[in-house]
This record gives sequence, C-alpha cells and structure tokens, in this order.
Amino acid sequence: MNAIIQLQDIYKTYHTGDVEVPAVCGMSLDISPGEFVALMGASGSGKSTMMNIIGCLDRPTAGKCWLDGIDVSQLSRDELADIRNRKIGFVFQGFNLLARTSALENVELPMLYTRQRLAGHSQRDRALQALETVGLADRADHKPNQLSGGQQQRVAIARALANQPSLLLADEPTGNLDSRTSVDIMGVFQKLNAQGMTIVMVTHELDIAHYTKRMVVMRDGKVVGDTPVAKRLNAETELRRLQEEQKAVQLAD
Repeated sequence: MNAIIQLQDIYKTYHTGDVEVPAVCGMSLDISPGEFVALMGASGSGKSTMMNIIGCLDRPTAGKCWLDGIDVSQLSRDELADIRNRKIGFVFQGFNLLARTSALENVELPMLYTRQRLAGHSQRDRALQALETVGLADRADHKPNQLSGGQQQRVAIARALANQPSLLLADEPTGNLDSRTSVDIMGVFQKLNAQGMTIVMVTHELDIAHYTKRMVVMRDGKVVGDTPVAKRLNAETELRRLQEEQKAVQLAD
C-alpha cells in the first residue's frame, strides 16, 4: 500500500539573526492510508515543525515530502494552499470558530475557498452531513457561545471534514478540554478513523496517545520511537466508565 505521507531525510533550520536553529534533523517517516498516529515529544522536539511540513504550512530546508503521491517539497505558496484546501483538514487546540456565525456557517467556510465552488444547497447539505457525522446536526444554528467546549471542538472537526480531505491533522485537539470531554472527542476521532480517515495528531499527553494506533516520539528533531499502541483505549468504553464513576460520586453525596 502506498504511503499517504512519505518523509525522506527532512531537515528544517530556522535563522535567528546569524544563529541557525535546527528544528528537524534528518527525519524520515511513512504513514499509510487509514492509520491513526500520535506525534509526540516535549516542547522543542520538532513535532510542531513536522506537523507544519506535513500540513503544507511550511517547507523543509532539505529533504523530500510526498502527500498522497505528490511531491510538495518545492511547491509554490499558491500550490501549497491548493493542496491544503483539497487534501487536508485541520483541527486546532483553540477551535478557531468564527464567533458571530452559526455552527453550520463555520463548517461551510472552507468550501468557499475551493477552486470549484459548490452550489449553495450542495454546500449546505455537505456541511449538515459533516455536523451529523460528529453528532451535532441538531446544533447547526447555534453560535459558538451557545455551545460547550466539547461541542465547539466537534464543530471544528466537522469544518475540517467539509472538503472531504484524505488526511486529518489535529494539533493538541484536547488541550483545552476536561478529561471526560477529551475522551468524548477521542471517540469522534476513533469513529472517523474506523471509517477510513487517516489521522495524525500532535499531543504531549500519553493517555490521549493511547486512543490512537501508533505512537511516533520525537526528540531534538529526530524520531526516537515509533511503535504500535500496545493497549489501545476504547473511547466509548472509557466514557461509560467515567459516567458510572460520576453517578457513584453523586449517590455518595
């Protein structure tokens, strides 16, 4: 099976004045279609830089990067923007929803920037379908301030699905959420992955990484660990356990 992401001897160096700061140092990595990968590492390990390169938000200083068979290493900014829009969905820690627009309108937003614009009714139907996928079809007309943090992140995931990407990139998607809501969101990602979506998730939380299928650990710009998740957590089972614990605490009170 061909890799959806193929990184070959990637280097990325930033310049601060006359000082060179290496962020990634000769990293190679293949990710196959349908994988669910946690990209882990301490602050400064290079994981965010790698996420930016995989997401076509930045270009490597040296090395090759293929996305879905396309060498994106040397593409122009406009070409990278087109690839991002067509092939990648992004989910961020801070949700990044437009405050004065409804959930439906937030999900429709990426479709406004495609080369082939959808008709209004088709755009709406696709946005509603994405909201239904994340279990929020009944909140389509709600604005972000009318939604909980977990619901806002579900809208953000639906928005990432709007252009039907082949790859979903999530940068600390549970960082602003409590434990129970984090498990709930990981259940959404597991459901999407079960449907065939390839997901790469940056996280520094080991418990969150255990909801994925594979952990890639970075240190000093290099991969120092790449292993399958030995004991993968099931979000639905874990959520039921947390609910039962909460009921027990309430009864005890």
